[in-house]
Amino acid sequence: MAATITPIDSEREKKRRVEDHDHGSGRRPPNDNKDKRTGGGGEGDSWNNRPPGRRGPREKLGRFRLAVFFALAGDLIFFITLVSVFFVSQSTGHFDAYNRYINDWLPTAVPPILWLNTAALLLSSVSMEIARRRMFEESHAMEEWLGIGRPTSRRAMPWLAATIVLGVVFLAGQTIAWNQLARQHVLFASSQSSHFFYLITYTHAIHLFLGLGFLIAALYGLYASRQMENRQILVDCAGWYWHSMGLFWVFLFALLAFFQ
Repeated sequence: MAATITPIDSEREKKRRVEDHDHGSGRRPPNDNKDKRTGGGGEGDSWNNRPPGRRGPREKLGRFRLAVFFALAGDLIFFITLVSVFFVSQSTGHFDAYNRYINDWLPTAVPPILWLNTAALLLSSVSMEIARRRMFEESHAMEEWLGIGRPTSRRAMPWLAATIVLGVVFLAGQTIAWNQLARQHVLFASSQSSHFFYLITYTHAIHLFLGLGFLIAALYGLYASRQMENRQILVDCAGWYWHSMGLFWVFLFALLAFFQ
């Protein structure tokens, strides 16, 4: 009677992994032919490939994004309050001894270099978005999942580095603008408008400096982190924060340039 060989459990498990295209980590590849890339927004980048009932990297990305958006909501409230006080102070005056209403608001001339700074910050937002999208490109993410190097990180690094350089250029330009005003004897306490000019530009510069730290951490994570999903989350969250700082600056600069 011929002997019947029954495969052991380990062989069955190996066969199941091959059939399911599972590399043994308990997760499917980050890409699937059925999914279409959506520009790295996390809506069709195959982060949904997970067993039912289990939380996958898409949920992890969502949690980190939510934390960033909550932090940005606090910043938004702060800047809205600052702008509101700006307009109130601009329209507030006093009556002199002759019962004449006097408005002490004297507009502060915006240094021309701020236009260049704005252009540099907008360019940095473009380079940041390219870096963010590079991290979610389907074909390169699949190569990285298969262990063929880190193509997503290599493609994102130059754009992320360019964003950091442009951010430094922006902060250097802000420093030049402050020095130009100081040489013209326009200081923090010179007038109400100069008070708000320095307050707005200083607070935004502090937030942007924190954003630079976030970008540097993301760039370091591209080298140090072993998990692709962690690198994607770092770049993605840094990108959303940086875009928000650029958007805040556009509104604040428009306020200083056109509404004084």
